[in-house]
Amino acid sequence: MMSNPEIGKTIKAAGRDTNYLEEGSGAPILLLHGSGPGVTGYANWRLTIPALSADFRVLAPDAMGFGYTERLEGDVYTLDNWVAHTIGFMDALDIEKASFLGNSFGGALTIAIASRYPERVDRMALMGAAGLVFDLTESLDKVWGYEPSPGYMGEMMRECFAYDKSIIGDDLVQSRYEASVRPGYHESYSAMFPAPRQRHVAALCTPEDKIAALTNRTLLVHGREDLVIPLQSSIRYHHLIKHSELHVFGECGHWTQIEQKDRFNTLVRNFFLS
Repeated sequence: MMSNPEIGKTIKAAGRDTNYLEEGSGAPILLLHGSGPGVTGYANWRLTIPALSADFRVLAPDAMGFGYTERLEGDVYTLDNWVAHTIGFMDALDIEKASFLGNSFGGALTIAIASRYPERVDRMALMGAAGLVFDLTESLDKVWGYEPSPGYMGEMMRECFAYDKSIIGDDLVQSRYEASVRPGYHESYSAMFPAPRQRHVAALCTPEDKIAALTNRTLLVHGREDLVIPLQSSIRYHHLIKHSELHVFGECGHWTQIEQKDRFNTLVRNFFLS
């Protein structure tokens, strides 16, 4: 029987068994995934982990309510609780300070952690990051409003995530659909972002004055054709964060780390090494 690459190590963090992948050694980097249905640390970062683990200790946890991390009765999915779980994960592994690579929802979570626990965050790389106010996009509404079916999953992945639709084959769609209907998965997912969904964009935000006070060196990455999180969000982050640089990939959607994997990996690795 083949082992499941999405399941790594388990540690108790903020009171819950937390699934995470770990590779490499050296300075720690936490990779925080996005909020798509069926997502895991592995699904988001499988092409990035090998590129960073040659130089760093790379850790990719499944956030509270996602993937193979334990779901507890009465869980409430809020930014406060996602922050507490991530800090608890660092505490459980005795990681005092780490750099962060955050994708979409994971970018919003990274910004919140840096604002609330500045002593715990070194550098930040934010890819298609949420965390600022914007008008809910049709694509994000579709992602957060996911109802399980192979047809919905395929339509959503092709319409919302990738500029180059050819990278989304039937096998990938089927695997993400199957991930989204594991026991307990859709129950927790549907509880996170119920309609109306503009309020959830706001609920992931850190106040702009708090963002402007951040002193972390920050790399912002965005796909020009991103239909989920508007490019304007990363441009706004770039204006707010003093020590930031912005890289925009043309002919690229929300999945920068997949659509532009080699250039993305080189860009991020050099940023963390420099």
